[in-house]
Amino acid sequence: MPYSESIEKHPGLDQWLAITPQGDIKVHTGKVDIGQRISTALQLIAAAELDVDPARIEVLRPQTGVSPNEGTTSGSHSMEMTGEAVRLAVATARAYLLKLAAEKLDTDIAALEVNDGVIRASGTNKSVSYAELAGGKPFGIDVDTDAKIKDEDAYRALDGTLRPRFIEDIVTGAHTYIHDLTVPGMLHARVVRPPHIHARLNGLDDATVKALDGAGLKVIIDGSFVAVAGEDEYEVVKAAERLFETADWDRGSGLDAGDIYEQLLTNPRESWPVVDGKPQDAPVPAPLTPPGKTAAVIAKQFTRPYIMHGTIGPSAALAEFDGKKLRITTHSQSIYPVRTSIADALQMKVDDVILTHGLGAGCYGHNGADDAAFDAAVIARALANMPVLLKWTRADEHAWEPYGTAMAIKVSASLDDTGHVLAWDHESYANTFSGRPVAAKDKTGARRLLASRFRKDFCGEPFEFPKPRPNMGSHGGIHRNMDPLYAFPERRLIKNLVHEMPMRTSALRALGGYGNVFAIESMMDILAEEAGIDPVEFRLKHMKDKRARDVIVAAAEKFGWGGERAEGTGSGTGHGFGFARYKNAKAYAAVAFEVFVDDAAKVHLKRAVVGVDASQVVDPEGLTVQMEGGVVQAASWTLYEQVTYDSGGVTSRDWESYPILRFDNVPEVETVIVPRPGERFLGAGEATQGPTAGALGNAIYNAIGVRPYRVPFTPEAIKAAAME
Repeated sequence: MPYSESIEKHPGLDQWLAITPQGDIKVHTGKVDIGQRISTALQLIAAAELDVDPARIEVLRPQTGVSPNEGTTSGSHSMEMTGEAVRLAVATARAYLLKLAAEKLDTDIAALEVNDGVIRASGTNKSVSYAELAGGKPFGIDVDTDAKIKDEDAYRALDGTLRPRFIEDIVTGAHTYIHDLTVPGMLHARVVRPPHIHARLNGLDDATVKALDGAGLKVIIDGSFVAVAGEDEYEVVKAAERLFETADWDRGSGLDAGDIYEQLLTNPRESWPVVDGKPQDAPVPAPLTPPGKTAAVIAKQFTRPYIMHGTIGPSAALAEFDGKKLRITTHSQSIYPVRTSIADALQMKVDDVILTHGLGAGCYGHNGADDAAFDAAVIARALANMPVLLKWTRADEHAWEPYGTAMAIKVSASLDDTGHVLAWDHESYANTFSGRPVAAKDKTGARRLLASRFRKDFCGEPFEFPKPRPNMGSHGGIHRNMDPLYAFPERRLIKNLVHEMPMRTSALRALGGYGNVFAIESMMDILAEEAGIDPVEFRLKHMKDKRARDVIVAAAEKFGWGGERAEGTGSGTGHGFGFARYKNAKAYAAVAFEVFVDDAAKVHLKRAVVGVDASQVVDPEGLTVQMEGGVVQAASWTLYEQVTYDSGGVTSRDWESYPILRFDNVPEVETVIVPRPGERFLGAGEATQGPTAGALGNAIYNAIGVRPYRVPFTPEAIKAAAME
């Protein structure tokens, strides 16, 4: 039976669905569309279950107080939560409408057939439409969690019939993003950032402030939070630069620019053993002793740096305060938690803060969107009845967003003389991945908003940035995908939450799964070589999960795995493989990569094949886009990306100092979907990140006989690895 926790929280059918007098279908969702095409999938689900043309279905923009509260759009939950909720809701609606139609047409339900929202009694000319039965009227019933849902044929019949929402305007540049909004009386605004997060304002230059005021520009000062607003955007930008240059900043001791990987291993930390994917409130056990049949013990350390979200367009928000209600348009992935956090920070009633989701640049994770929404709110509160469009700059986004945390991962494994892993020991060290604003009685969410650090007053009490709390859920944060899906008879898994780190960190796509799977899949190849077994065969040798085996085989066969391989002989061309089931509970994904490493140690991406099992697939094209987009993003992280900083602040503030994958190195990517008709939806949005990193590291080793252990695999890093 399908299940959705969202239905438990919002059981009323009217909370999910409405039929207009014209017969159009309005679908509510609490999950925002940030490019993962959830709105397209929901249209297809509603169309299949209700037997209507997808063009007649509108998935409404999420808005607090109107849409179901489904928390944050994250963790690859959208299809499992909203997809199942909407499927149950529309199946309930169809059964209810058929019941009404049978009564109206005086016939049995079994004799009814539906075509594009018109119900006909078979063998007669009698019919009635959805609009006639329920148009403009509430259903007034709860969602039936036992509602009968359609089989896969109903969904397959809709393949290719629906383009993603807004795609034509997005491709042609006609779409209006938050950044493009224009409303009557609107002011543009910019925040004047300190040199770094520990710097504070001693004071602004009075002459500069007076001159700007005389030019019609408004300067907002709230402690060390400084912003400027005005009608002309260019003048506002120049004014912000002028204010920064003439301000008196207390820079303090600056950022701790010591070796980040040494800090991860030596800073204060809290540690927990992880069993079956969950941290345990128990003492940390001693490292494993190699079993008696051990023929070899291999131990390695892997690292990843601080990584940005790399959103192509900086964050933005539109806010207006009318003296009572504060309305914000934002591209936040967490409109309900951010609403509560902003209300707490501004000491407002929650119902007086209204957030509506709008499209911004795509981002998977906690980038600057939440902070930009709060920046706009603070400025709008100071300038009541004046709409404020606040945009971050590129330097703002690069230097002030919460990063994906750096990690150090230690793995050791014992191998017997038949090529079987006997024991597996894995420790991960990182700061938190859980820095999003949250609804909390202690105002933790309000404290996590960037501007709260700099405002003069925090809810009438001293501001204190909250100490990171451990994520103790299954495969959360640091320990995500730490527990391998492979059948290892003995394992020791330790999560280490490291404190007093220099950077603000939070959720970035796949969280700890990217680093953990990179380490696991690199070790699988290292062990396979030690055992003298092909890497794919070695994985299958240790895999009992049939669906996992099917995905591994599908990717390997499509790639053409086997035959002549470089085997680290220095040919320059190499093949690599990586696999994981995201969170050990969501989609299965395997990635095979071919690379060429030139004489300068630059990695050229040639081609990749993805095998994926996401259970029943509603939108095959959308699933393919997610898989291939994940490969490209993870390839960028793995080859290029790294936040740099010194004691004076973040130094990687543009695309030159923070390089990303460019078009000239995008590989050909092909996806093969392993079909599972009738199975419950599995979240797939973050499935390929870790396998891609593992496959790339393995392919580089296969190409040149040098294994990189430290992300990113820049030419300098590969050369350094060759010297070790």
